[in-house]
Order: sequence, then structure tokens, then C-alpha cells
Amino acid sequence: MATTRSDTDACTFLDNDHKAVKRLFKTYDDLVHSRARGVEQKKLELANEICQELTAHTTIEEEIFYPALRAALKETSALAEAEVEHAGARELMAQIEAMDTPDEMFDAKVKVLGEYIDHHIKEERNQIFPKARSLRVLDLVAMREEMQARKEALMETEGV
Repeated sequence: MATTRSDTDACTFLDNDHKAVKRLFKTYDDLVHSRARGVEQKKLELANEICQELTAHTTIEEEIFYPALRAALKETSALAEAEVEHAGARELMAQIEAMDTPDEMFDAKVKVLGEYIDHHIKEERNQIFPKARSLRVLDLVAMREEMQARKEALMETEGV
């Protein structure tokens, strides 16, 4: 059964994640231009938080959201593109997480990751979410609950 209550559905849940991670990228960008003491450690911690959030987010999309859409949609090229974007983001996140010290390359990698994510968010908002909401066979409220529980479990493990 489809839902019309967009304030409580899976798409809104995912978009709230998008907004939260965009705020983290903005905070990181502010730190790049800061001369405060301890800024390098703060950048490292924030970059790791960004990667942890994105890992949990992409996991719930790939385990729950995308498979349900793939089963219900005839045209799935937008999902394939989203999964390729996830793979590219994961590769960049692995490079970021492997670095010990923020430097010019570290900052560049975080910036490019943010640009990847911005592009991904726009495509989900403009293409994938409207399609998901138009499907009468999906219960997006129940899916939100499932994704929320899975994300909480992933975040508890901290290794995501």
C-alpha cells in the first residue's frame, strides 16, 4: 500500500540524512578555512563522521530502498546510476579513512566527496524519490521504519 504522507516516508527519511550530511560537509569546509588550534584533529574526526554517516546511508539504500524500487519499477537505470555513484563514493571514503593527517589532498578528497554527494542527492530528489512515491505497491512508511532500525543497528556497531 502506497503512502501519501511524505513527512513520514522512506524518501523523507533518506532526504533528512542528506540534509544532515550536507551540514557536516559545510562544517568541514568552514574548518578548512579556520586557523584555530586543533583544527587538523577536528577535520580528521569530522571526515570520519561523514564517512560513517554515508556508509550507513548507502548501506540502507542498497539493502532496503533500491531493491524494493528495482522490484517495482520497469525502468531502473536511475538506480543503476545511483549504485555506481555509491561505489565511487565508497572508494573515495576508503582513501579518506586511510589517511592519518589532513593535508591538501585530504581536504581535496573530502571536497570532491561532497560534490559527488550533492550530485547524488539531486538525482535522488528529482528522479528516484518521485518514482518511489508514485508506486502504489510500496509501503514507504513501513520501509522508513525498516531503514531507520537498520541504520540504528549500523551506527551502534560504529564500524558500519
